[in-house]
Amino acid sequence: MDKSKEILETAIKAGDDKRAEDIVALDMRNVSLLADYFIIMDAGSERQVLAVVEEIEKQVEALGIEGHVEGKKGSKWILIDFKDVVVHVFLKEEREFYNLEKLWSDAPMVDIHELID
Repeated sequence: MDKSKEILETAIKAGDDKRAEDIVALDMRNVSLLADYFIIMDAGSERQVLAVVEEIEKQVEALGIEGHVEGKKGSKWILIDFKDVVVHVFLKEEREFYNLEKLWSDAPMVDIHELID
């Protein structure tokens, strides 16, 4: 398995472990040079957003990969940049406002059903 796919799967499972909601993965390889994949998810409170981010960081760092985190102080939208995979964890209202899925609608969705409960 290539590294970006391993990060993708690990981050999705970690978000699901902490009860992140509406997890979506976009395949960005033919759409953008920013990353291979975007993962978008939301949580019900700022505290849960932080818990989701911390779990994703912990599980991906166990693979030997460090992420760069943006937005921890505001905690309504936190981005974790693992270079090939960028994870966006939102409060639900913030996710609806920024609507990244629509912004990147030309990126195909990745089937993640077998990765989450």
